[in-house]
Amino acid sequence: MSQSRRILAEHAGRDNVEPGEFIEIPVDLVLANDVTAPLAIKEFERLGSGGLFDPEKVVMVLDHFTPNRDIASAEQCALIRRFAGEYGLKHFYDGGEVGIEHVLLPEEGLIRPGSVVIGADSHTCTYGALGAFATGVGSTDVAAAMSSGMIWLKVPEAILVEVTGSLGRYVGGKDIILYLIGQLGVDGATYRSLEFTGDGLEDLGVEGRLTVANMVIEAGAKNGIFPVDDKTVRYLAEVGVEAREAEVEPDETGYAGRIEIDLGELPPQVALPPLPSNSVPVGEAPREKLDQVVIGSCTNGRIEDLRLAAEVLAGRKAAPGVRLVIIPGSPRVYRESMTEGLFDVFLDAGAIISPPTCGPCLGGHMGVLAAGEKALSTTNRNFVGRMGHRESEVYLCNPAVAAASAVTGRITDPGELT
Repeated sequence: MSQSRRILAEHAGRDNVEPGEFIEIPVDLVLANDVTAPLAIKEFERLGSGGLFDPEKVVMVLDHFTPNRDIASAEQCALIRRFAGEYGLKHFYDGGEVGIEHVLLPEEGLIRPGSVVIGADSHTCTYGALGAFATGVGSTDVAAAMSSGMIWLKVPEAILVEVTGSLGRYVGGKDIILYLIGQLGVDGATYRSLEFTGDGLEDLGVEGRLTVANMVIEAGAKNGIFPVDDKTVRYLAEVGVEAREAEVEPDETGYAGRIEIDLGELPPQVALPPLPSNSVPVGEAPREKLDQVVIGSCTNGRIEDLRLAAEVLAGRKAAPGVRLVIIPGSPRVYRESMTEGLFDVFLDAGAIISPPTCGPCLGGHMGVLAAGEKALSTTNRNFVGRMGHRESEVYLCNPAVAAASAVTGRITDPGELT
């Protein structure tokens, strides 16, 4: 039985659940943000249930358009603040406590292996990196779950992704997932679970796994999930969560498909516009002039990402005409970057350092593109108009490629700078 099915069966109080079966199960955590929470709140109040199923299991994070970009976003946040106060939310993140939700929640110790996490944000699947069944749902589903503590869903089939070998220099989780999406296409894993296994995981840290799990939705997957190994246990211990190892035991008859990825053969990847599935080795990407480089987001805004970017940028400056935007993913990442001197490197390189926010990833603020502009970004989507004007273009890559490209002004393999 796949790892996801085991978690769902346990929550259903059964020994087994079958792919395609509809089940109703309890949730361990419900998440919404400043874009999706207002609709959930209005629907929750329309239901008239009288209260939350558990104020400690409902999380709201004001991260998308904050610090507020305009009056509309300010009104949305005001609505959520009122709700959080009225219903006594224990985990409400605002102001200086705000981080990008999918960077913040693991750091806050809110994600536990074997749990079921739903969120009104498609990248809720990030938490599968820590052995949770985590998936995005609609705001109305969140409203019902906030009231009842239950979710109704279909059990997904699973695709086994076996990762072998060792990562090369400047290759990480972003390259694994871009390559995988390139193999599957944007709908190749629709409503399936991508389950990762193999000895190559020993070479991939938890932060890299969070990046991989974050983007499984870009292949249409319902969720992505990793085994709970010694790396996971150590990471969780550092954030106050006790866990034990729980390896995946692949069942050859229990998977709808199988994909193998040899890390030793994987170069840094770049996804060409307008889809994350348009992935090519960095050396095959066009060398057109860039107007903006963004390093951050729920995909690559963690401390390891910024350390890697700083390593490439040290002693170098962004090319003339290139706007380099750095977005630490959480207050913790922000403080660690400051303490470690990464901000000095970024400022010396001519970068703009943003507070933690989703910002330009969804064309919100802090780096919206004009017509004809081209951006290279460590974010997760490069759809038409994703980061601004419909006539702009977005390329996706890892933090090392982004940093090197900021220096040259064109998409560049970081190995070329050494």
